[in-house]
Parts: sequence; structure tokens; C-alpha cells
Amino acid sequence: MVGAAREARATVVDVSFHEFNPFGISGMVIIAESHLSIHTWPEYRYAAVDIFTCGDIIDPGTAASYLIRRFDSRNPSIVEMKRGIISCDNVKLPHKVCSDEARVTVNA
Repeated sequence: MVGAAREARATVVDVSFHEFNPFGISGMVIIAESHLSIHTWPEYRYAAVDIFTCGDIIDPGTAASYLIRRFDSRNPSIVEMKRGIISCDNVKLPHKVCSDEARVTVNA
């Protein structure tokens, strides 16, 4: 997930994952531009991933392609939802990484 965020040129702020017993993982990668999350069900060979971004720098498609390759997904399903549209002119909500956000580093 961190690799996907970095591949998409996101600014990683924090990372948290939990491994369930006997199997399964849920995790969140907080990025300055929003977040990436994952919930897995290995017994069903299934993972649900959200790539939530804002701004024009981040490419969620790049992050999705990275994860599809890394998981060797044979049947990926991608649904794109446009959020943050504030007018009929499709004006996006503005986002700019602040200098404080850019200084945060995560060793993951």
C-alpha cells in the first residue's frame, strides 16, 4: 500500500495495519492528499481497496495498477467515484500540500 501511494506520487503521512487471527489484514495509509485503505479476506482470495485522493498531482490509477500487479489480481474491478465536485462546472476542491505535511516522513 505504501508502495502504491509512493508510485502515485502521494505524500505518505502515517501507516497503520492490523493482522487478524487466523488470517486477514486491514490497513490504512494516510497521505497528505487523503488515504489508501485495504481489507483482505485471504480465504476468499479477495481484497477491497480504497484509493481516495484529492488534487491534481496524485494519480489514483497509477496506485491501482501498482496494486493489481503486486497482488497478481486476475479479476480486478475498479469503480471510480468523483467526489469533491462543488459546482456544475466540475470545479475540484483545492488542495496544496503544506510545508508541515511535506516534512513528515514514515519509515515503512
